[in-house]
Amino acid sequence: MILYGVGASPYVRKTLLVLKEKGLDFEHRMVMPGDKSPEYRAISPFGKIPALTDGDFSICDSTAIITYVEAKFPAKPLLPADPAERARVIWYEEFGDTILAAQVGIIFFNRLVGPRFMGVPGDEAAAQKAVDEGLPPIFAYLESQIPASNFLVGDRLTLADVAVTAHLVNLGYVGVEVDAAKYPKLAAYLATMQARPVFVEILAAERAMFGG
Repeated sequence: MILYGVGASPYVRKTLLVLKEKGLDFEHRMVMPGDKSPEYRAISPFGKIPALTDGDFSICDSTAIITYVEAKFPAKPLLPADPAERARVIWYEEFGDTILAAQVGIIFFNRLVGPRFMGVPGDEAAAQKAVDEGLPPIFAYLESQIPASNFLVGDRLTLADVAVTAHLVNLGYVGVEVDAAKYPKLAAYLATMQARPVFVEILAAERAMFGG
């Protein structure tokens, strides 16, 4: 299997984490979003990352890739079999990829991606508004949802934890921390997730890419 995409993307990060948590053998090829090469567009018609090839099969989009991987490699499942638990995991993935991503993306783009990688001046006012107004209700929601087990669903690691943490990680690159005084459960949850060996490995590779 070959996974295409750059790790700083939370969607690529989410997929990498799933593949590594499941212990699968794969190659990771660095591809930037919007890659226009004919070879990549044959795999991902609109240049989206991540994309995956597995023999003659290819698919793009993190959710589609993870759905395929979970079905083909059922060992160490990250999608529960229980219908209610599976539905809750899918909700948290959607929450991460839309509601959380919208606010994190504004901050991450304006403070890092635009100025550093695209030569575009960042809109700090927009970034700060997301910090001050966009993130607090999201953090408050997550604070209310984290149980004593420190896993969002079913007292074990699932795609819910991977998806939410994959987006939260990008805040650390742009100077935004979860206030442990206001959100103690969320701060502890994020620290616990990032201490997992797979997270440590992936984040170390990312920091090297950023030159940190």
